[in-house]
Amino acid sequence: MAAQLYKTESGRLFHAGAVAIITVGLPARGKTHVSRSLCRYLRWLGVSTKVFSVGNYRRERMGTIPNDWFDPSNVDALAVREKIADDCLDDMIQWLEQGGGQVGIYDGNNVTEDRRRELYDKLAMKVIINCIESICTKQEIVYANIRSVKISSPDYVGWDPEEAVKDYTHRIERLNDHYETISDTGLPFVKLLNVGEKIIVNNVVGYLQSRIVYYLMNLHVQPRKIYFARTGRTDHVEWYKGDDELSPEGHAYAKALKEFVVNYRAQNNSGSGNPEEQERPLAVWTSTRKKARQTAQPFADAGFAVRQHSVLTQINPGEVDGMTMAEIKEKFPEEVKRARADPYRHRYPRAEVKKKEH
Repeated sequence: MAAQLYKTESGRLFHAGAVAIITVGLPARGKTHVSRSLCRYLRWLGVSTKVFSVGNYRRERMGTIPNDWFDPSNVDALAVREKIADDCLDDMIQWLEQGGGQVGIYDGNNVTEDRRRELYDKLAMKVIINCIESICTKQEIVYANIRSVKISSPDYVGWDPEEAVKDYTHRIERLNDHYETISDTGLPFVKLLNVGEKIIVNNVVGYLQSRIVYYLMNLHVQPRKIYFARTGRTDHVEWYKGDDELSPEGHAYAKALKEFVVNYRAQNNSGSGNPEEQERPLAVWTSTRKKARQTAQPFADAGFAVRQHSVLTQINPGEVDGMTMAEIKEKFPEEVKRARADPYRHRYPRAEVKKKEH
């Protein structure tokens, strides 16, 4: 994993300062999916991150509103929606400046150059700014997103699904007349075309920003299933340094695990309506430790792809290796307190800090 190596005085990582990410694009282009997924990734890195959704602010304050309220030519409605969007932005700025946040993701449409310039002028002296524009040229992607996500939103509770699709499509058409793609190359931005089919990066600098781009390059929206399993038992269960072979019980477990996973997957995929899920082959990832490789061996013997990754290896526990929790509390009482107070950054004496990143 990518636990942080240090803690700056401000608590922010990678000496990156505060970062504001502005999403850009028409509805049903995957902006919210990108925002939430990126937020989870950055939090996993240890970066204090929060999504500020203009849509959620609007629903909390106004509930369900008529479709004509989304018409840009409706001056009164536009003023109300802009006020809500500005309040959302102000909350993000306050969180970045006073709430201990490092990355704020401003999830909204922001489809005009004027609006983006307005946001830039308001944020430029306070934080680092990056825009992420989601573009879809394939209508089947947009339509699938509308049917799978948008019609189940709070805006369409109790609606007939077909009527909800028509209503939301009409909302997009109205906004499309005012949509302007990002053309100002003086601004840092990333353009995602057809949910990762193509990516354009402009003027993005800095380590944290580069990590964000790397993540976006590997982002996907297709459903996938991941199964987690422990390795089989060895004769020294709590001993990290030994790298022992599996015990007879561990080998039996490995065989049973393979049978269970294969049968369970076959049963679930047979009733799946997703052809991609039915066709996707099973791949097994393990660490390079002997017990992990031996646990995966029955899968390899059955013809499944097995890949070894050093980053999956258990973190070296240091001087607490082989000790029970009671023994650790007795020998390292102060370290136990530190671990409870800051579990993400703490390490026991001579323990490993983090895995290598690739």
